[in-house]
Amino acid sequence: MTILKTIEKPEDIKALSLSDLAILASDIRQKIVAVVSKNGGHLAPSLGVVELAIALHYVFDSPRDKIIWDVGHQSYAHKLLTGRRDRFHTLRQFKGISGFTKKSESRYDAFTTGHSSTSISAALGIASAKRIKSDSAKVIAVIGDGSMTAGLAYEALNQAGDIHKDLIVILNDNEMSIAPNVGALSSLLSRTFSAVRIQSLRKNFGEFLKKLPGIGDDVYQIAKRSEESFKTFVTPGMLFEAFNFEYFGPINGHNMSHLIDILKNIQNIDEPVLLHITTRKGKGYMPAEKNPVYFHGCGQFEVETGTCRPEEATPPSYTEIFGQTMVELAEKNDRIVAVTAAMPEGTGLVDFAKRFPDRFFDVGIAEPHGVTFAAGMATEGFKPVVAIYSTFLQRAYDQVLHDVCIESLPVVFALDRGGIVGEDGPTHHGLFDFSYLRCLPNMIIMSPKDENELRRMIVTALAHEGPAAIRYPRGLSQGVMLDKQINPLKIGRSETLTQGEDLLILAIGRGVVEAMDAHRRLSNENIMTTVVNCRFVKPLDIEAILALVKKIPRVITVEENVRMGGFGSSILEALMDAGASGCQVRRIGVDDTFVTHGTQKELRREYQVDADAIVKAAHDLIQ
Repeated sequence: MTILKTIEKPEDIKALSLSDLAILASDIRQKIVAVVSKNGGHLAPSLGVVELAIALHYVFDSPRDKIIWDVGHQSYAHKLLTGRRDRFHTLRQFKGISGFTKKSESRYDAFTTGHSSTSISAALGIASAKRIKSDSAKVIAVIGDGSMTAGLAYEALNQAGDIHKDLIVILNDNEMSIAPNVGALSSLLSRTFSAVRIQSLRKNFGEFLKKLPGIGDDVYQIAKRSEESFKTFVTPGMLFEAFNFEYFGPINGHNMSHLIDILKNIQNIDEPVLLHITTRKGKGYMPAEKNPVYFHGCGQFEVETGTCRPEEATPPSYTEIFGQTMVELAEKNDRIVAVTAAMPEGTGLVDFAKRFPDRFFDVGIAEPHGVTFAAGMATEGFKPVVAIYSTFLQRAYDQVLHDVCIESLPVVFALDRGGIVGEDGPTHHGLFDFSYLRCLPNMIIMSPKDENELRRMIVTALAHEGPAAIRYPRGLSQGVMLDKQINPLKIGRSETLTQGEDLLILAIGRGVVEAMDAHRRLSNENIMTTVVNCRFVKPLDIEAILALVKKIPRVITVEENVRMGGFGSSILEALMDAGASGCQVRRIGVDDTFVTHGTQKELRREYQVDADAIVKAAHDLIQ
């Protein structure tokens, strides 16, 4: 029997010895590897913070004390320690537990996460609310070095230091060291400086100096500068000290004894504290330690070897097609540049970065900066392509509107993971981009039915002298033949794929695949449909659509987007503005809700955006 099997709640670990805690850490790592190998997930980040998760729950009183895990990539150990061990095998599965912290899932999840760099802001808000309520509970924000590149994190640090609220921030440095002085001396100093008696002595001595008649303030400032100079010499905390945080570290984040000691010490400091720990992504599982990028977010793999489970030959993904096309076009046009926000692998730009290092820019987790950066390049005659997941472009909405669209700058937005994404759940589905981009003047929005059309849309967007967005799905492409010569599309022009007099199906992007499936099924019932690949959400091929609606007044619109403000809404608006009457319209799209996690197929069925939903809508209209 493993120690993990005895843990039902955080209180259960408080009586364990240090040697037992080490065994518990090993048990947790084995459990995480076993489940993620079957379900996929964020393996390397979660393995890197096992000791930290144990130490936090050992020292603090969760859920009274609030622990906020930034992004939530690293929350698997936390889930295992907080009553979800028996459900952990359902991780990221439909109707199973989330791959991120989720407030509605557990009282131990203080904040719902999924996007990065939010933990300090949320923690400060919680801490401020608790002080108003005279609640002395502690609030701890855990944030990674990557997430610390986002402006939001520094905005929160700035306010925390300004209002001087009791707050603990733990910087999990697992990739880039802020300074090289990680070792025994640094660890000793941090644990020593954090001790209650030392903190008390510092404050009392400071007050004593200030009270010295005539010279008190001057002497105090000299002493303070001397102390800060010494701390800066032996620690890398100058930046955080500038934000009025008490800085401790770096400390080895895998040394359980040191972690517990310092957490107990800083628990008693009634002001902003930043603890800097260093960890290793993938700790305890060698394949993940050797390849933390792949195992950051991975699919199924063989535990013994760390290799992906063999699959049958499949067509390339849309992401791969995008990356290949970017390289092909950049070879012929030296004005094409690529911009991404800490996702060169995820957006398919690794080869582009290798081939054209001077024209590739990874701005880190800083989507707003990335968009405005691209806008700046566009003013100098370049053709920036901002490759970003649909859900993350939401973070830069003001910049898209203000810095790109107002002046109609030729910035291309390549929106990967458009539509239903799958197991990452509500924070990652790209279900809102049609709606939030469609209202912006000067913006063109298109979505391909297959990979060949994606290539054509990239060329179309690059040739356009204004902003353009291309939205394409996660996963495998359709396996169609690629044209050797990539010809642009005529902006706003649709294509009619089938002819039928009973129903008109207007589809966009991934919805075209479902529409064609429904067309074949309805044909077997002698229900003849005209299927139109609209290609463009904006501008619509209004003349062609109106002409078809006059002939076929029973209309179904199909999109993998929320219905509110989306493609179907644009069709209804166009029909109303044109004074079209006598037509019946059914919209296939996601209802006014957040889509949970599960496989794409399960979710399309559950939220009625698949061929079954189209067939049902067709039957409703024909009756």
